Amino acid sequence: MMPFYYFTNNDQKREEIEMGKKNVVSIEDRIPTLKQERRKKANRRLIFYLSIFFFLISIIVYLQSPLSHVRTIEISGNSFVEDEEVIEESSIEKGMNIWTVNESGTGNAISKNPVIQQAEVKRKLPWTVQISITEFDHVGYVHDDEHHYPVLGNGKVLDELEQTNVNGNGPLLLGFSDEDFLQQMAGELANLSESILQLISEIHWQPSDDNQYKIILYMNDGYMVDSTIRNFADNMSVYPSIVSQLESGSKGIIHIGAGAYFEEFNQAAEEVSDETENGDGNDH
Repeated sequence: MMPFYYFTNNDQKREEIEMGKKNVVSIEDRIPTLKQERRKKANRRLIFYLSIFFFLISIIVYLQSPLSHVRTIEISGNSFVEDEEVIEESSIEKGMNIWTVNESGTGNAISKNPVIQQAEVKRKLPWTVQISITEFDHVGYVHDDEHHYPVLGNGKVLDELEQTNVNGNGPLLLGFSDEDFLQQMAGELANLSESILQLISEIHWQPSDDNQYKIILYMNDGYMVDSTIRNFADNMSVYPSIVSQLESGSKGIIHIGAGAYFEEFNQAAEEVSDETENGDGNDH
């Protein structure tokens, strides 16, 4: 039997080998690309670290230089307290390091002023401190023979702010010889709506043996109000409703307390006259 021989195509194999060599990239060809990528990564890392370094250096320089010293103190919201007084109570001085300013502690120190209800302190870089003041509401005036003095919602009388005339943004508080009752009255006025407060011209404290809290109000619309200091703000909330139900041109006394009713001036005068006549008859 004749043996069988398998012959391969050498030319075909040679072509396949050559094509494979063309698809293979030598390591020598890839080295420049790898070096370039590594260099880019190293440069980015260096820039990142240098940025952090210079940032920290800038902070240190800022903290140690006059750039961090307080140059400006801005104060807003104060009407009765002078800027110089606020600055003095804050203990903030120009030239001190702005980062030594304790915002909350400074605000609490300023709020100890009896005129100031709240003080908010903020640092505004690079060298400004802002102080926002909220004062107690102005609710009226007390007066002596010649001058008027503002009264705040906490009962504080601003004796240093004497005025010859009132500007109409609060009633006169007359006869309040007791500081405790004045403070209670001021607190009620602070809770009263602005629209009703502007209607009040005068408030007279007229205590009696039966009622130490009795007050008489003279209103800008011509009415009088007989009321009490206790729960005054709540009781007076019905005043506009009562007036709206009265006849046009009617004048009299509006009694506002446990209840509310209207009494015309003529009727009130007649009752006083009747009481006087009855009293005289009994004497005889």
